Amino acid sequence: MQYITKATLAALATQLPEPLDDSPKCPGCSLSGICLPDETNALRAIRAAVIDIKDDNIIVDDTVINETKIRRLYPARDDALPLYVQEQGAVIGKTGQSLVIRKEGKEIGRAGLKDVSQLVLCGNMMVTAQTLHLLCEAGIPVVHLSTGHWFSGITVGITLRNAYDRAAQYAVALQPDRCLELACGLVAAKGANQRTMLRRNGEANDTTLVAMARLVSRISGTRDAQQLLGYEGAIAAHYFGGFASMLRPRDIDTTWDFTARNRRPPRDPVNALLSFGYALLAKECTVALLTEGLDPWWGLYHRPRHGRPALALDLMEPFRPVLVDSAVVTAINTGMVRAKDFRLSTAGCMLGDTGRKAFIRAYEARLDQLITHPTFGYRCSWRSAIRVQARLLARWLRGDVATYEHIVTR
Repeated sequence: MQYITKATLAALATQLPEPLDDSPKCPGCSLSGICLPDETNALRAIRAAVIDIKDDNIIVDDTVINETKIRRLYPARDDALPLYVQEQGAVIGKTGQSLVIRKEGKEIGRAGLKDVSQLVLCGNMMVTAQTLHLLCEAGIPVVHLSTGHWFSGITVGITLRNAYDRAAQYAVALQPDRCLELACGLVAAKGANQRTMLRRNGEANDTTLVAMARLVSRISGTRDAQQLLGYEGAIAAHYFGGFASMLRPRDIDTTWDFTARNRRPPRDPVNALLSFGYALLAKECTVALLTEGLDPWWGLYHRPRHGRPALALDLMEPFRPVLVDSAVVTAINTGMVRAKDFRLSTAGCMLGDTGRKAFIRAYEARLDQLITHPTFGYRCSWRSAIRVQARLLARWLRGDVATYEHIVTR
């Protein structure tokens, strides 16, 4: 009876229990990847981040962790991956525990449910009601992208099991100081990653790199949201001003010229790839936030707006250069995407079917690439890193950890 009482009290609790400290039970626990005991304890031991400039390099002291080894308590890579369907007019049905894709009555593809993490529809397709029920029960989201590569929405089952995370999110959204604290960290991390991307892959001069470093170093002292937007815009101007130096296409063509970021609609192939990639990243972050029970539509830095996944845009800021921009540079420089894969018109520039498939391969390969987590020191894929950051964001919103550490590459 006492165990039933304890289980009832645990189910009624509104706060997470304290994480275990180096417990031998954690490696064999199926929930270790959710509660993240070592990561939570490590973040509680981190001192305030210090960003400085020395010898024209950004020095980030954001990994001051106790001596306890941080164990990776979940798989480095997920076995299940997104299933992209791009064949216009296709019908997605089910047979047993498999998804079957048909067009004009003929089977053109099949995937086991256990191997699918998301069903991504790129354009006009139909999903049967039985298939939707199966996906909702399995907790597999259906992501909707338009033929113009807009992230239109997402269909999910009833996955919200912790309403207190969402309540904490709304409470923090009413606290300007905490919103600005998160926003400064996001912009500083994105700016540092943009600078690293340009330094590693481009031909930016020292003046540009020093200017970007100085702008990033000033962000921590920002006390005004408008001033923060100014810093973000100035860093982006330096970054995209040197973006073309990272492009070395195999098919030399003037259509690869890139001078500035433009969108809605993008007017050149590079911007078309960037816009499509950011839409894919937005859906990845939206799925991660929904999995944690957070509201992806109510942001803390990006203001809420109808049809805008504002918190997903917050979460994806530091990942933009290291995931999407990196995938764009790889796709162009390796010849995976060529100038002939785009359609140019007065309405803008769009990826064709062949180019879209090729870029999705480049983007998914980048997500699946293993990295050493800059804060915790273990190996994980970029896809896993996004999910870890979403979980840590929920911890920060609830006040379980005092700082929300962003991923900054060196």
